[in-house]
Amino acid sequence: MRNIVEELSWRGLVHNIIDGTEEQLIKESTTAYIGFDPTSDSLHIGSLVPIILLVHLKNYGHQPIALVGGATGMIGDPSGKSDERNLLTEEILDKNVAGIKRVLSRFLDFNSTDTNAPIMVNNYDWMKDFSFIAFARDVGKRITVNYMMAKDSVKKRFSGDGPGMSFTEFTYQLIQGYDFYHLYKNYNCVLQMGGSDQWGNITTGTELVRRMSDEEAKAYALTCPLVTKADGTKFGKSEGGNIWLDANKTSVYKFYQYWINTSDIDAEKYIKIFTFLDKSTIDILISEHQQAPHLRLLQKRLAEEITTFVHSKEELDKAIEASNILFGKSTKDQLQKLNNEQIIDVFEGVPTYTIVKEKLATGIGIIDILNGETSILPSKSEARKMIKAGGIQINLEKLDDEQSILNLSDLINEKYIVIRKGKKEYNLIQVE
Repeated sequence: MRNIVEELSWRGLVHNIIDGTEEQLIKESTTAYIGFDPTSDSLHIGSLVPIILLVHLKNYGHQPIALVGGATGMIGDPSGKSDERNLLTEEILDKNVAGIKRVLSRFLDFNSTDTNAPIMVNNYDWMKDFSFIAFARDVGKRITVNYMMAKDSVKKRFSGDGPGMSFTEFTYQLIQGYDFYHLYKNYNCVLQMGGSDQWGNITTGTELVRRMSDEEAKAYALTCPLVTKADGTKFGKSEGGNIWLDANKTSVYKFYQYWINTSDIDAEKYIKIFTFLDKSTIDILISEHQQAPHLRLLQKRLAEEITTFVHSKEELDKAIEASNILFGKSTKDQLQKLNNEQIIDVFEGVPTYTIVKEKLATGIGIIDILNGETSILPSKSEARKMIKAGGIQINLEKLDDEQSILNLSDLINEKYIVIRKGKKEYNLIQVE
């Protein structure tokens, strides 16, 4: 087998690893799993790393298992949390589990007939009939409280000023650990992977595999670092909140823009983590970028690769076309291709004015539009000067007649008019 650990290491995707893991992955095709917590009905870009790890596993000839935590989601993972999580209802959990399965299915073909075909499981399927007494006897007996208390996720909660940790959350690592044992026994899964904050839960699983099987049982663990941003702000967040992998929650345009706006330092790190480009290609890209950083070659390639991976090449092309409206030399025809959602995304934050549709039906002079119906220009004389100087564009077409009348036929999608003043100052008019 090709050395996947070597590949993940140069990409910056290895944080902790149990001895023997690399040797196991080189020796033979290995079944490995990663869990996804159903705290929402979709996944955001914070979940891209575990998804990419599963794809790397498949590409290197190993068998990936994606576990959706329908059972563990009822409790809530205390790792990295200072307070108790609110418990979700079964109805919300079912909706979230279905949503996560739908997202994961875009990246992994769970209907494949390959020998190492990806598998999707839900731990609720084997936990729902497990009685408390049976769990306490068969699982709880195997791990001491001392062992569980030594985990960072537990110690931090007990040593802090908060309310501590409920018994419910305290049992989380045992349930996750049992998941590993169940997959070991039923799927010959010997490796669990996840973020570095999961190390405690994962190693509890390796212990359970050993203690609930014979002494020769082998179980392995590999975690990756949590992704951070160089400026200290949280990765995966924008002013509008999480960057989701679902176009209904985060538009493809906004998704693309998130990566385009990455800093130089972060782009060098992210191009290794979030793409499948080989090392020589990435080294060349970084070198070219360093020679001409103003061209933002690294950010453009990063955004292209990730947007294609998450949404498709077709959606990438639409996002680039939408981006060119503001930053390129686009035409009215290209502007007219945008739907209403894309127009709102592209012109988010620009001055926006509303005009009553009935007024526009009879026609409004451009001078009155620029000063009167709106305050795009401070006076009518300034509006005339700007038009004469060729400084006004209506829907990306230069206006050269101050007697022009705008009416309903000038609307984009029967709702919008885009007015550009000077080289960069955009204004959006919407009719109601």
